Amino acid sequence: MQYKDYYDVLGVDRNASQDEINKAFKKLARKYHPDLNPDDQEAERKFKEANEAYEVLKDPEKRKRYDHLGANWEHGQDFDPPPGYENMHFNFGGGQAGAGGFSDFFETIFGDMFGGRANFQGGGGFSGGQFGGAQFGGRGFQQKGQDAEATLDLNLEDAYAGGQKTVTLQEQVPGPDGRVRVQPKTLQVNIPAGVKDGARIRLSGQGHPGPGGGPNGDLFLKVHLRPHHQFKVEGSTIIYDLPLAPWEAALGAKVRVPTLEGQVEMHIPAGVGSGQKLRLRGRGLGRGQKKGDQMVRVMIKVPKQVSEEEKALWEQLATQSSFNPRNS
Repeated sequence: MQYKDYYDVLGVDRNASQDEINKAFKKLARKYHPDLNPDDQEAERKFKEANEAYEVLKDPEKRKRYDHLGANWEHGQDFDPPPGYENMHFNFGGGQAGAGGFSDFFETIFGDMFGGRANFQGGGGFSGGQFGGAQFGGRGFQQKGQDAEATLDLNLEDAYAGGQKTVTLQEQVPGPDGRVRVQPKTLQVNIPAGVKDGARIRLSGQGHPGPGGGPNGDLFLKVHLRPHHQFKVEGSTIIYDLPLAPWEAALGAKVRVPTLEGQVEMHIPAGVGSGQKLRLRGRGLGRGQKKGDQMVRVMIKVPKQVSEEEKALWEQLATQSSFNPRNS
């Protein structure tokens, strides 16, 4: 696989903070999202590249491996033990290797597999972490497999409605020769209605296989809501910007407002101001008593071009009206 400079893809410096990385990705996602660029293959390619880069740089452990190993980072990430690995005995007595120490390098490559930092003792073997009290040499050794995590991209409509969804992931499995290979894995996932961005859906037994025939770990799908062309999301709240003409805002009006359940008729009170928010209860994300609302944010729009007759009416209003927005 060709090495990609993920920092260059997102347009950030290698020392960029997590906040800078998040902002850069959101900017690219809005610019190249397929919904906003239909039939544009180049935009779709850039959107996928940005997603790929963000998946690595948003995760501190993945970013650490990427920064440490460069073009070879994926080999370290994809390492899977060959057959018989559980019977091998490690002895790292005798000092460090390299500037950072061999244990640091070992953790960089194998950290995910062992579920965190492993302790190395001069007498040999592992201690602490998930290996406390267990030994590699015993034939009866069994342990639950490591949990796995993947990102589940959802449209806002699918997250709101919930239901069953078919998801295909790329799974790493050892081949007959002990080498890691990647194959697709298709799962049926029940999406809870109203699921929010960042929520995790647990799939029992769909994680890594357990050593010595132990039970599989679990798979956690972290929900990522795709940007929407109409709505913004803040936690459980859905926000919609409603354009209004000046006379609708001044006199009040009844307008059709889109929601994730379809359009509803909404009464706009007279004298509403630009930026003011009106509430549609129970139209947000979440469930039960914790279900959020939809906020309709008024955005007063002024016509850029008017006829002579309209201009005369505006001038008449300007001379007759006593309203001064700077003194109100």
